[in-house]
Amino acid sequence: VRINGIDTPFWKEDIRCAVYAGCDSIRIPKTESAEDVQAVEAEVLKTEKEAGVEEGHTLLMAAIESAKGVINLKEICTASSRLFGVALSAGDYTKDLHTVITGTGVELSGARQLMVITARATGVQCFDTVYTSLDNMEGLKAETKLIHDMGFDGKSIINPRQIPVVHEVYTPSQDDIIFAQKVVKEIDEKRAQGIGVFTVDGKMIDVAFYDGAKRTIALAKAAGVYQEVDNA
Repeated sequence: VRINGIDTPFWKEDIRCAVYAGCDSIRIPKTESAEDVQAVEAEVLKTEKEAGVEEGHTLLMAAIESAKGVINLKEICTASSRLFGVALSAGDYTKDLHTVITGTGVELSGARQLMVITARATGVQCFDTVYTSLDNMEGLKAETKLIHDMGFDGKSIINPRQIPVVHEVYTPSQDDIIFAQKVVKEIDEKRAQGIGVFTVDGKMIDVAFYDGAKRTIALAKAAGVYQEVDNA
């Protein structure tokens, strides 16, 4: 549930309604500091106690919508153990930068890269901004492919029609799955033999590829498309 900003008179009542309804997570808009996150966390904890909800049930996501928010990403990402992710919001962010959403992504490139790097360094997830051209599915697919390749964990959406496109990009293909299986198998076998570098399907592979391959397999299983290949 996205609440109103903490600079409005509505956010505490929003939290109350969300927590009493059993909401799993709250999205904090216009987050610019650790204090913003902690203010919401304190109100969530207070409301959980009042509602008889298990302490810690309600997780937090911080929406980054300004230059200050981008600069303070590290303190935001480490502000609360409830914070599971950060998300870029391009509308207010580009306004703050005195530019507009161009469609090329050039105006968002710095924020996107900093967000991915900071999220990985602090152990939280990161999500890209919405794509607002609702009838341009090819544009949505291209942008989703871009942010997928940058390392984002997902993309915010504004219409149910966008769900299949984002899922298509983020769901591993059968070729991806087969290659990941081969990598895991070969690394396990070669490690036991004391071999550190080798090739899989003509590509140089070492232990640095192991976690990524395991992640591909886990994602395929979560998406319900995983099949074990005997000759992988």
